[in-house]
Order: sequence, then C-alpha cells, then structure tokens
Amino acid sequence: MTTLRVLGVDPGLTRCGIGVVDALGGRRARLVHAGVLRSSSEDPLEQRLLSIARGLREVLEQFAPDAVGVERVFSQNNISTVMGTAQVSGIALLEAAERGLPVAMHTPSEVKAAVTGSGRADKKQIQTVLVKLLGLDAAPQPADASDAVAIALTQLWRGGGPVAVDRTGGARTSAQAVWAEAERRARRARERSTSRQ
Repeated sequence: MTTLRVLGVDPGLTRCGIGVVDALGGRRARLVHAGVLRSSSEDPLEQRLLSIARGLREVLEQFAPDAVGVERVFSQNNISTVMGTAQVSGIALLEAAERGLPVAMHTPSEVKAAVTGSGRADKKQIQTVLVKLLGLDAAPQPADASDAVAIALTQLWRGGGPVAVDRTGGARTSAQAVWAEAERRARRARERSTSRQ
C-alpha cells in the first residue's frame, strides 16, 4: 500500500523546524521524523542559508516526501526575523520545486485551526493535540519541530493545491510520477531492511 508522505517546514534562520508524517487514512497519521536544522548566528548570512539548504536537501533525499507544506511568513515587528524567515521559506520552496514536489504555504492561524480546531491556539495546545493525534509519549522538541509536524499535518489534511487533487502531484509528467514512485519504493525497502538489523 502506498502512503502519502508529507514534509512540514517551519522556516527560521537560526532554527528551521522539520516534520515528516505519513498518512494512515482519515485524520490519522504516523510521525516519521521531527527535528530542527540549525545555523550559527555568528556565521555570515550566505553561509547560514547554505547550511539550512544543505540540511533541507538531506531531509528531502532521506525521507522522499510526496508533498511539502511551508509556514507562510507573516508580518512581525522585527524586520530582520521576517527577512531570515522569508529567505529560508524561499529555499524550502526552491528545493521542493526542483524535485517536482507539490508545495503549499499555510499561515500560523490555518495550522492552529487545522490541528486544534482553533486558529488562536497556543503552542502548548498544539503540542498537546499532536501527542494525542500521533500517539506520542511527548511532543517533538524543540517547539520548532512541533510546529513543523503541525504544518505537515495541515498539508496532509487541507492540501492547498495539487496535493488535494492528485496524490502524484498533478503537475508531474507520467514519467516523473513513475520515477517518483520507484524512488519511494526503493527508499521504503531500504528503511525496512535497516530496521530489521
């Protein structure tokens, strides 16, 4: 059985949250991976962006998602934070596009509403719901990782474009869809063989 796998990205220049979930049918999902990509605030901007880009590439190659959800940058008082977040969002969008993956952006309130039912939920409420929905002992840490998992779930449940219409990505050619499916099968076979060792 082929499962839809979604990568959620909570963009940030110092900490970029990453969450990967597999669909189990209905509103059920399985957590595959949660973590953060980090860059040092002491490094020059271009090196920080390169570090995040390399980390995103590794995640995309390792987990081979079928779709990507990215948190949409929203207005903040701190312009440097907004700029860094926007730059990392651009990297995530580019990396997904280069792989032919469908991608959608979701605002923080959309993510909160999708996961908790309230667009005004706080981080603690989101983490509590994630624990229940995914059957976890504790919420992924740090909070950026939990946010990324919530973004992945939002993408899984709400779509936002081709994902909701066509599991293969819609915009892919038939050859690209066949190639992507072959890569997914090979990756999952590797996962099964390494989990038995």
